[in-house]
Amino acid sequence: MKFYDRKTEMAVLKRNRELSKNSGIFTVITGRRRIGKTALVHESEKRGKFLYLFVSRGSESLLCEQLTGNAETDLGIKLFNTNRFHDLFEQLMTYGEKNSFTFAIDEFQDLERINHSVMSSIQELWDKYKSTTKVNLIVCGSLYSMMIKIFEREKEPLFGRAVSKLSIGPFGPSVLKNILADYNPDYGPDDLLFLYMVSGGVPKYIEILMDRNAVRFDDMLDAVCSPDSQFLTDGKDLLISEFGKDYGTYFSILQLIAKGKNTMREMSEAIGKESGSYLDNLEKEYGLVRKNRPLFSKENSRDVRWHVSDNYLNFYFRFISGNISLTELKKYDLLKEKIRSEYTQYSGIILENYFKEKIAEEQKVTEVGSYWDRRGQNEIDIIALNDIDMTASIFEVKRNPGKADIGELKKKTASVTGLKDFEFKFGILSLNDL
Repeated sequence: MKFYDRKTEMAVLKRNRELSKNSGIFTVITGRRRIGKTALVHESEKRGKFLYLFVSRGSESLLCEQLTGNAETDLGIKLFNTNRFHDLFEQLMTYGEKNSFTFAIDEFQDLERINHSVMSSIQELWDKYKSTTKVNLIVCGSLYSMMIKIFEREKEPLFGRAVSKLSIGPFGPSVLKNILADYNPDYGPDDLLFLYMVSGGVPKYIEILMDRNAVRFDDMLDAVCSPDSQFLTDGKDLLISEFGKDYGTYFSILQLIAKGKNTMREMSEAIGKESGSYLDNLEKEYGLVRKNRPLFSKENSRDVRWHVSDNYLNFYFRFISGNISLTELKKYDLLKEKIRSEYTQYSGIILENYFKEKIAEEQKVTEVGSYWDRRGQNEIDIIALNDIDMTASIFEVKRNPGKADIGELKKKTASVTGLKDFEFKFGILSLNDL
């Protein structure tokens, strides 16, 4: 699959590369695995002098051997052979005093697993050489909790060293539409919605489907439920390394949220213990869930519904993790049957998320959210606010627009006191509007 989008990120990396011709520049790129961090760096640096190092979980001596070989291949220089990363990094910093180049370290957080002192070494040498070297240092990391620890906690050696920080997110609706149109110009609404539902806009998952020519709903479903499908295993593989030995409780909570039990009380009752600390970690340490409060509620309101922030993971915990027995028994047809039977109901929820993203991406809005009252009633699917122009767009979302009731939507809106100063309009959003 060709390289799509990332114009904003590419512009930042281009600017930093130019700035590094005068002094060292340190850029941190974060984002979940499969999101395209490596592809972004390679695309942005493909015309320049570029040294790349992927950190695998081996020994420091093997890492040094790899870096020495890469330096000779990529830069044409011979580094003094050593088993200490500190020594090689210093040689590169001094080489950079006369030669401008980009040095990208991928899966950077794993350096700490190899040798905890490496972070202090990088801090020491970066502080020593940053004003004289011309190294454009880019580090990428996919373990959210580890990258936050390394760069956001004041007691850590590399706190405050990064000049730029880029958080790479999934592709939005407009890019998904462009990609699918390239591979299937005649795509239908459910082709696009299913792609959004199972990929969550994550480039690697989109690439897997496009490369298999799975560009229609049925073909995508077949690909997702095939014996060699990454969609069946990636959820567990991605998160066990994040959660460690507590992964069972975290998985249970994510599965409950994906299946609609999204209040703290519901989750605590289901797992038999307080879920608050786990939810707090899932939100702040791992970035996997988010709070959804009704618009106009106070920041400390307890009226919170939790959501899995990654569409693929929501799909995984809704359909895959609770049906592992089907994959173990190789009952892929039964798994497909289960997904298909629940698709209409589940995709209605996903459709609402899609339109929230689409509106945020395309329209002049300052906030997009939902509303429900204290009793959990008078629910409004989408309210898009512009508190500069004091306008509000209020939508009901239905797969079938014939099932929407604009009159009922207006009645619900009358009870929303936060809208009294806004000029508002009403609308229906359906599969026809994707």
